[in-house]
Amino acid sequence: MWTIDNRNRYDRGKLRYPSDLTNEEWSYVKPLIRRTKRGGNRRHVDEREIVNGLMYILSTGCQWRAIPKDLPPRSTLYDYFDLWTWDGTLDRIHHALYGLCREQAGRAAQPTAAIIDSQSVKSAEKGGARSTPQAMMRARRSRARSGMFSSTRKAC
Repeated sequence: MWTIDNRNRYDRGKLRYPSDLTNEEWSYVKPLIRRTKRGGNRRHVDEREIVNGLMYILSTGCQWRAIPKDLPPRSTLYDYFDLWTWDGTLDRIHHALYGLCREQAGRAAQPTAAIIDSQSVKSAEKGGARSTPQAMMRARRSRARSGMFSSTRKAC
């Protein structure tokens, strides 16, 4: 229900973009980002601005080239997106925030039930995509055209 407290809590009008993180949100995300390796160069960009830039892209769906000029350059954003995807930082952030949202809603951090529809069960019984007629025909054709198959046939 929208009360005065809830409206103030979810008001993003004071932020530069609605996708920017508030101080409270940043306090959850900051510990999940790994520090630079010892002996390496220091980061010259603000991590919060990187996260704000990535959140802008994810929330608006804009192209990398259409990132506003007051956010970090697209090459920097993409490099961090690529690095954090590779080293699992984005997965850690998602997992931690997902669990936190579930706990705030009064549920367990990890789901305890799953829903399986009848279509999933049917495809699992048949063996999935491998048992479809197209997949079987592709396998027969490729084996029949291979040099190994024809040479063993002549030898018999």
